[in-house]
Amino acid sequence: MFRLVYTILFSLCMPFVYLKLLWRGYKAKEYKARKLERFGFFKAPDLNNSIWVHAVSVGEVLAAEPIIREIQRRFPERDIVITSMTPTSSEQIWKRFGDGVFHVYAPYDIPFMVKAFLRRVKPECLIIMETELWPNMIHQVMKRNCPVVIANARLSERSAKGYRRLRPAIGWMLNDLSLVLCQYANDASRFESLEISKEKIVVTGSVKFDLSLGDDHSQNAALIMKEISASRQVWIAASTHEGEDELVLSVHARLRQHFPDALLILVPRHPERFESAFQLALKKGFESFRRTEQRHIPSQAEVFVVDTMGELMDFYAASHVAFIGGSFAEIGGHNPIEPGALGKPIIIGPHYFNFEAICQQLVDAGGMKVVEDELALLETLNNLFSQPKLAQEMGHNALQKVLAGKGAVNRVVDHLQPLLEK
Repeated sequence: MFRLVYTILFSLCMPFVYLKLLWRGYKAKEYKARKLERFGFFKAPDLNNSIWVHAVSVGEVLAAEPIIREIQRRFPERDIVITSMTPTSSEQIWKRFGDGVFHVYAPYDIPFMVKAFLRRVKPECLIIMETELWPNMIHQVMKRNCPVVIANARLSERSAKGYRRLRPAIGWMLNDLSLVLCQYANDASRFESLEISKEKIVVTGSVKFDLSLGDDHSQNAALIMKEISASRQVWIAASTHEGEDELVLSVHARLRQHFPDALLILVPRHPERFESAFQLALKKGFESFRRTEQRHIPSQAEVFVVDTMGELMDFYAASHVAFIGGSFAEIGGHNPIEPGALGKPIIIGPHYFNFEAICQQLVDAGGMKVVEDELALLETLNNLFSQPKLAQEMGHNALQKVLAGKGAVNRVVDHLQPLLEK
């Protein structure tokens, strides 16, 4: 009954969804050129015993990459299909895998669209990254006797409460999951609270710790910082959301009273906010530049806005201190492992529930500082820039914690292997 009501409501919303898609297509050609994929209509190659990996956006794609590569190593004869929802994630899939996988946008969660997708892809296993549960998608896959696995699963207490309220209606979906491979024990206990069988829930750790870094990030950072003196204090505000740009720019203005050479690298989370962030920096009176117009950060820059996608790691490498956005706004924070893997001291705001366990580990290890407000952020930056040894020690602690957390990818694929061998 729930799925029927859900489908009717979703179907009634489809005209508005389509209008939004057209509007996005007007602003970004990728949406327009590939819009039929979202309705389940596309030309698929001949696929051999395909494994379907659903990674909704860039973060999930990055987490899925080492799992996919390990599956390809163990099952070289099988094809991998990756679905995502955004052009930026599509770009990352192409950049990282090229023709090594088949990528298509995920269909909207309407039965005939999902069926059209499944007829073309014929998956023998569905791996959902983190927690992206769509009732019709899961129902139609299960009708094909196809196992459904949640990998690198995480579940905040806020999300768990929502699922518990819906448990009477979606219990069938949760009960029929084949495996839930959780990042941490807290995630596992929350999935258990949804009355999923304990035998299906395994703690494997976060695959994001298995981030592989090449020398290219350091080389790219050196090129970016070619005109910047090594003595300048450089900090990055990464993946900021609405309201956070103004906050970090205010902090930066006050920081420069103590450190006149301080440089802020500002990286808004979403492309539609690139221009507004840049204009705000200009309005605040900073000598500001943006990535799309500069190969190197100019020597006179006070604020540098990164208005491109896929370069965050390079700019982490170019910075001395990393602030993680989405944590003053109640978004839940973003991945702190990336700057940690580069040995950077990390600062995060009070709202980091999306990465609660990882952040707590980094805090306990002395690699991350949680700040409650604008003043605390300013004080922490002042301390780190005035005490380079403290910053170096925090960065070292963060790196050691990231190194200690590696190994989740093998554990995830070890648990997947029996299902993939059937």
